[in-house]
Amino acid sequence: MHVKAVARTGSGSIVKQAASPFFSICSLEKMASRKESAAMLSASVAGNTLDSPVKLIQIEGLVVLKIIKHYQEEGQGSEVVQGVLLGLVVEDRLEITNCFPFPQHTEEDADFDEVQYQMEMMRSLRHVNIDHLHVGWYQSTYYGSFVSRALLDSQFSYQHAIEESVVLIYDPIKTAQGSLSLKAYRLTPKLMEICKEKDFTPEGLKKANVGYENMFEEVPIVIKNSHLINVLMWELEEKSAVTNKHELLNLSSSNHLEKSLQMLMDRVDDMSQEIVKYNTYSRNLSKQQQQKHQYLQRRQQENAQRQSRGELPLPDEDISKLFKPPQPPPRMDTLLIAGQINTYCQNVKEFTSQNLGKLFMAEALQGHSS
Repeated sequence: MHVKAVARTGSGSIVKQAASPFFSICSLEKMASRKESAAMLSASVAGNTLDSPVKLIQIEGLVVLKIIKHYQEEGQGSEVVQGVLLGLVVEDRLEITNCFPFPQHTEEDADFDEVQYQMEMMRSLRHVNIDHLHVGWYQSTYYGSFVSRALLDSQFSYQHAIEESVVLIYDPIKTAQGSLSLKAYRLTPKLMEICKEKDFTPEGLKKANVGYENMFEEVPIVIKNSHLINVLMWELEEKSAVTNKHELLNLSSSNHLEKSLQMLMDRVDDMSQEIVKYNTYSRNLSKQQQQKHQYLQRRQQENAQRQSRGELPLPDEDISKLFKPPQPPPRMDTLLIAGQINTYCQNVKEFTSQNLGKLFMAEALQGHSS
């Protein structure tokens, strides 16, 4: 089933974040042989005592072009596109050699079977001798708004079934500004344990020492092309017209900074609401503790009076039944909001650092010319 989560942006628009449709149980069983081979590989390199089984991701240039083309053809504005990553694992390096997209379909397409579509695609790739092993999935993002519960659940499902799987996050807005924005993420081992136990209480997260800064781990990416493609790119660069390099010195800031700040303020508002919920829980818990303490004091006074009259003390009662503790609010949503705020701050920092560099350079040039 194709699950979609909706996030609010600063301008009131809607960002659709679709959770990746995952394989059925029977299809996962077909991957058992691959998991056994991966376990044998990890046992053969047991001397490498690193936490993550993947330390480097090597992506074919064709895969990057397919992801960009997928968004250009089907992604409109805040619409999220997703797809499957295929490849293989070599020691601690994950090689992504191919991919295919998840087709966009509406609720009217009730007959469309996503799992069957994925299995047929992988079967067809296997028949033409192309890497067909499932190694993760990719997703586009809108102004860096990808840290969500939908992505967390999907990546947990992938990483739980395929230990080496990753999620690639492609930012088309940053890419349109001249620099490719493609990042790979995995869930940290601590967060994987929390998701397995489904203990998102404040005590559970505190015990596991999980914060927003260690929820996801970024894996470095290397884009690899064949020598023929490198030669072709060199020839195209020689033949292409000289671009206007003065555009890089444009001092006017685009609406990217304004949009990022608006979305940052929205997430800060969401964080303040979560803080209000937790403060309300803390007050209710403190109030209940006071009531419990007062009840025990009254009980002791009554027993003391009964003993002075020569009567038997009152029987002990189960206080937990009389005073049921309030349910603590789940803290995972708060961690995800904090992680998204951190992502927005990093984006704003990168953008403003470039603008500040241009301003200082323009000031120096102006002082030199005068």
